[in-house]
Amino acid sequence: MSDDNELIRRMDAFSARDREQALRTLVGRTTFPAAGGNVNMHAHSFFSYNASGASPTRLVFEARRAGLWAFGLCDFDVLDGLEETLRAGLIAGLRVTINLETRAFLSDFSAVEINSPGEPGVTYIMGAGFVKVPVTTSPEGRTFTTWRKQAASRNLALIARINPHVPEIAIALERDVMPLTPHDAPTERHIIRAYCRKAAAAFPADGGAAFWARTLGLAPAAALALLRDVPALEEKVRAKFAKKGGFGYEQPTEKSFPPADAFVEWCLACGAVPMITWLDGTSAGESNPRAMLECLMDTGCAAVNIVPDRNWNLKDPAAAAVKQAKLGEFVAASEALHLPINIGTELNKDGLPFVDDLEGAALKPYAAAFRRGAAILVGHTLLSRYAGFGYAGASARTEFGSDLSAKNRFFESVGALPPLTEPRAADLAAMGPDKAFTALADEAKKK
Repeated sequence: MSDDNELIRRMDAFSARDREQALRTLVGRTTFPAAGGNVNMHAHSFFSYNASGASPTRLVFEARRAGLWAFGLCDFDVLDGLEETLRAGLIAGLRVTINLETRAFLSDFSAVEINSPGEPGVTYIMGAGFVKVPVTTSPEGRTFTTWRKQAASRNLALIARINPHVPEIAIALERDVMPLTPHDAPTERHIIRAYCRKAAAAFPADGGAAFWARTLGLAPAAALALLRDVPALEEKVRAKFAKKGGFGYEQPTEKSFPPADAFVEWCLACGAVPMITWLDGTSAGESNPRAMLECLMDTGCAAVNIVPDRNWNLKDPAAAAVKQAKLGEFVAASEALHLPINIGTELNKDGLPFVDDLEGAALKPYAAAFRRGAAILVGHTLLSRYAGFGYAGASARTEFGSDLSAKNRFFESVGALPPLTEPRAADLAAMGPDKAFTALADEAKKK
């Protein structure tokens, strides 16, 4: 068992070779449970930020070990884990998808809060089912590089605003933040972790307790308690340093992020499925789910993402009742518009469950819709990668026209096929797109 634990740790190493070797060894000696009905199609890895520092390889292994039916990587602003996730899925025998999440500006909702609290016009938005990273020299690759540079500039600007307020623990992006990531894609949470580590090093006598008491306005005993709960400390520091009302916060404008329609166009050009994201239904922008969905569908969005944990995993029964009702409204609106629903728990904050229990009382009414959405996006990933036939692409529009029900049934049937193995994937790749499409479609029809 200790050897297995070491291999599990190696799956989070910054060496891709070490991660794959550890996975292959573990798969060879692990008896996995049969796949159940739960899915997590939205999980961040250490390529953007994962609370446990988990790599895509580790997440795929844990998903397979937990008996998930399918797993979806969803990193913020990057596709660095794409090939790794696809390969890990083949090794472990698990259905996988790869998504990307970012923030964009939605001009039609510029005066109201949507799903980025306190930031009118700003919306989280996703692309689902990427099967390749855009070539750097292509138009899509150049756009992607530009957005990545913009994200880096936002990080530098955030640090520059914070440092003058805490000169004792001032940090530098290259020196203090970049080493926390495997591929030079730090997020706001990495920046906060760097400040916390700098405080611990700068004040070895008490680990920074007195400093945090002054900076966060806490009693000494409360600051000491926080040092024993690092995730809680980081959340407190993040609120004080970077969130609305904090001394490093800057209110975004329409120039802070790409326009939503530009992001949607980029997703389509990459062969991905542009995806609407939903917070919890309590903001002005989300108060009328149908209006919000139709607005973003007009730009080309073709699926939705929900993090159900926000609506059912609440301590206050009254708040839970309101948000569960909102969840029901949003699922009903999405289903009425035939939008596949992607769900997951993110895993970018300590204490989040690895997976939602779709058989639990709160989510069982929507379990079929959530599983259907997972299957559709798995089907898109298979057909897009091996047959060039994506859910939101021109070929699917020609084949199905406006009959979204028929399109959903077809992609779901392909997604429901047994997970690919490495030999089967090699066979499909060798067939070429037309024969691979026929093979997958015929196999799905037989099933």
